[in-house]
Parts: sequence; C-alpha cells; structure tokens
Amino acid sequence: MSTSKLPDVGTTIFTVMSHRAAQLGALNIGQGFPDYPLDPKLAAALAEAVAAGHNQYAPMEGSLALREAIAAKLRASHGLEFDPLAEITVTCGATEALYSAIQSVVGPGDEAIVFDPAYDSYDPAIRLAGGRAIHIPLAPPRFRYDWERVRAAITPRTRLLILNTPLNPACTVARAGDLAALAELLRDRPITLLADEVYDHVIYDGRRHESALAHPELRARSLVVFSFGKTLHATGWRTGYCVAPPALTAELRKVHQYNTFSIAAPLQAAIAKYLPEHPESWQGLAAFFEAKRDRLVTALAGSGFSVQPAEGTYFQLLDFSAIAPAASDTDFASRLLEEGGVASIPLSPFYREPPRLTCVRVCIAKRDETLLEAAARLRAFAARATR
Repeated sequence: MSTSKLPDVGTTIFTVMSHRAAQLGALNIGQGFPDYPLDPKLAAALAEAVAAGHNQYAPMEGSLALREAIAAKLRASHGLEFDPLAEITVTCGATEALYSAIQSVVGPGDEAIVFDPAYDSYDPAIRLAGGRAIHIPLAPPRFRYDWERVRAAITPRTRLLILNTPLNPACTVARAGDLAALAELLRDRPITLLADEVYDHVIYDGRRHESALAHPELRARSLVVFSFGKTLHATGWRTGYCVAPPALTAELRKVHQYNTFSIAAPLQAAIAKYLPEHPESWQGLAAFFEAKRDRLVTALAGSGFSVQPAEGTYFQLLDFSAIAPAASDTDFASRLLEEGGVASIPLSPFYREPPRLTCVRVCIAKRDETLLEAAARLRAFAARATR
C-alpha cells in the first residue's frame, strides 16, 4: 500500500461547513461565493463565444485576446505596461496559478515563508514540491507583519515568500511600508515573491491596494496571482491569471502546461470581450462590497458581536468574545451552525499553531436580503446565548 504524500490533510474547512450547512438547512455565509447572478451581459458574452465557435483548445498560455485585455486592465489599474506574450498566463483559477507558481520555484529541501492565517492551499503545494513551509503567525486582532521576525526566519534554504493582500481570511491589507520592508529583506537574496492579490479591487474606506507589480524592485522577482472569479462574481468559471517577468513566466508555464494545459476557451473569449466594454465591473467593486459590509455591520450593532469593519476582501470577521468568552472559534462556529442556523468559518484552521481566537469569518458577497436574514439570526442566537 502506498504512503500518503499528505497524511495529515483532510477535507477543507470550507467543504466541511458547507456540507453541514446543507444538511442542517442553515444559511451559508461561510464559503466565499456570491448567491446572486452574474451580469447578464457577461452571460450573453459566453453564449456568443460558444455560438462563434470558441469550443476547442485555447493556447496553453491563454488566448491572446484575453491576455491583451488583462494587459489593458493592468495598464488602467497601475499605469504600467506588461507584455501579454511573455508576462501573462491564464490559469484554472487562482488556486492553479498558486500551485503552479510554487512548483516552479520550490524544490526538495527548500523553504517557503507563509503568514498565518494562510489560505489553505499554500502549505500542501509547498510540501508536494518537496519543500517546507515556515509559518509566521500574525496576531489578532490587527494581524500586522513583524518584519524582524521574518528576517530571523530567512535561511540559506529560503526560496519563496508568499504575501496575500488583501489577506483572506483576516480581512486586512498590506501597507506601502510593508512592501518597502519586504523589498529590503529580499534584496540580494535568491528569494522569489509569490503575491496572492485575488482581492485587489476589494479595498475599503479609501485605502489603496499596494501591489507587488507597482513596486519596481518587487515586480522583478514576483509571481502575482489574480482571479476573475472574484472580480466578475463568477467563482465557478475557475479563470485566473499570473503576471510575472519573462524568466519566471517561462518556469511557471513549464508546470502549467502539464497541470491544466489550457483553460476553457469560451470562458476566455467571453471575458476578453466583456472586460474592455465594462470597466465598471472591476472599477466599482470596492463601492459595491463596501456597501454590503456596512449593511451587515450596521445590522449587527448592539447584537453582542464586536465588529471591526474589514479593510479588504469580501469577508468580515465577527468577534464573539462577549457572547461566549470561553469558547474556541471552532466550537463557536459549530454551535452557531447548529443552534443559530448560520454557517461561518473559524480562523484556527488557517494557522499551523493557532493563538487564542475569538472571531469567525463570514462572506458578504451575498444578496442584501441574505445578509439581513443572517444578521437577524446572529442577533437572535447572541440574545439566547447571553441570557
């Protein structure tokens, strides 16, 4: 019998909570997907792409039309030029881009630095490459970076550092000073940066997204990952992309071509048509989700949940310490699901060694009526729990 390469890896917390929510008939605001339809114009563009014959293999690196549309979008976002032929690769969602990027950089015995709470695909991908993940925890409730601790964690084996901003699941964003400190740490070291920026347009309260692409020193050593699933409210389309200098792109594509090879052609054609015609689809994302965040925060005022408004992502943390001060986050999430009829996500599964955590994460990419119903259930549960 073969030995498991990931013996300690089970089903993700997202799948577990979603399955339990379905079994219990609970309101699922845990997993990150919208419950409202996508733009009918995008759906029409997909139907047109199929009718026009975009039904065979797309190029391995992505259709040229889509890569050119991505380059135009990046130009509009950052005022920078990117070569669609040599610096942009279309992938099967952001998760495949992350996996292929890690496999292209990390080898046996190498180390990769990740910050906890970390998106759960990072560590397994590093281990499957033969490497070792070095986990640096970010302390609640602010989840700020300690760059001196990062400096101490760097060894001659360090080959990769992963930075996720806006940070899922902590709902925070990196500052310009963070990128400057990171650039200084990586300078003159053979370390690649993998920047997970899938929520790049979901930034609140006038904050600015600090992208590795806009930092010249970091751009030269970075693989930067994005997701149309998040940007276009279409997580099931599984279409992402990675932007990197030509040498890193060439290595990424060596893995990508033997992983997924190419992504569904009609989806690429539809997005390529839609993006330049509807720039508001991404330019208006911050305002769209900020309104939803504020709606939920307002609806929970005085409920017993302490809510620090999210800085970014389409998630929001809810602090339950006043409701169940002795509960762990996993126990509270389970109780909230079973007794309150609301599915949330605890943060401790995103840590290797979790600190004391008194918050759960919920998704705000939902219809307004869903958010208001969730708030009503959360208030009722909190009232019963504190009686």
